[in-house]
Amino acid sequence: MKVSVIVPTYNSEKTLERCLNSLIKQTLEDIEVIVINDGSTDGTKEILKKYSQKENIRVFNTKNKGQSAARNLGLDEASGDYICFLDADDYAESDGLEKLYNKAIQGNFDVVVSDIDIIYPDHNLLVNSGVKEDTINKQDIKKIMIFSYSSGVVWNKIYKREILKNIRFMENVWYEDIHFNFRLFPMLNSIGVINSVFVNYVQTEGSITYTYNEKLYDIVKVFNDLIVYYKQNGLYDEYFAELEYSYVRYAYNTFVKRLSKCKNYKQFMKGVKYVKKEVKKNFPKYRKNYYYKHCQSIKACINNIYFIFFNNFFASLVYIFNKNGMN
Repeated sequence: MKVSVIVPTYNSEKTLERCLNSLIKQTLEDIEVIVINDGSTDGTKEILKKYSQKENIRVFNTKNKGQSAARNLGLDEASGDYICFLDADDYAESDGLEKLYNKAIQGNFDVVVSDIDIIYPDHNLLVNSGVKEDTINKQDIKKIMIFSYSSGVVWNKIYKREILKNIRFMENVWYEDIHFNFRLFPMLNSIGVINSVFVNYVQTEGSITYTYNEKLYDIVKVFNDLIVYYKQNGLYDEYFAELEYSYVRYAYNTFVKRLSKCKNYKQFMKGVKYVKKEVKKNFPKYRKNYYYKHCQSIKACINNIYFIFFNNFFASLVYIFNKNGMN
């Protein structure tokens, strides 16, 4: 089996058929699609009855345990040489898997990443993976880890199954993709890239990127757990600069930006105070981080200025400019 595609689904009756049809139409042969129905209460199970008759689609119906548990079951059941993840509200380009797989086997890459087409209600946005070129250099892999859009998601890439081993998703949290990838990065010896789209990433008003939820605080839980993981596995000193930079990046950028959707300024500032405290506790000297002095681009330099001088004023500006709309 060349590739196993893992599709977790929960109450996805409106989008599931589009997703599965995009996988059925893949030009790459010898793939399996593993669909985990995570306790859906809508018409998802009935839809899957039809697709379970397909030769290369395997369906598992489980109690609702969350997306991470569903993906973990898929990983346990997968038999492909490479693993791919696709969410039920997204869909794939018909030649996407073929391009990813061919690139992987040609270069014997541990991971291959692709560009992303973000589908908004009123427009599309093509997003580069953030990986400029194929790499077998550990230092370049570290840069991909902290600067690339791809470092925080699992659904725009394929993974060599043998490198995953005991790597599984952290359950009952948001941002489980970050936790998964950041434990994997130290094990990677090579990353390949294709400059084309695999996944069409569909955005709605209900997407976690654009809504406030207390689960946003999981970003701190995820990174605090990663610190423990790196220390327990003797990786902390080697990856200190990368962990420090990433912790601040996700705390002051991702968390604060998404927190601004709460519509309540006092609640927003309470979260800002909390995340500043966590940064100070874990990385009190973060402003001296190596990567602030070695920018990869003009955008990175601007971000670095924001991180270094982050305070309540900057947070308030984020709140003002970001609290409305999808961006």
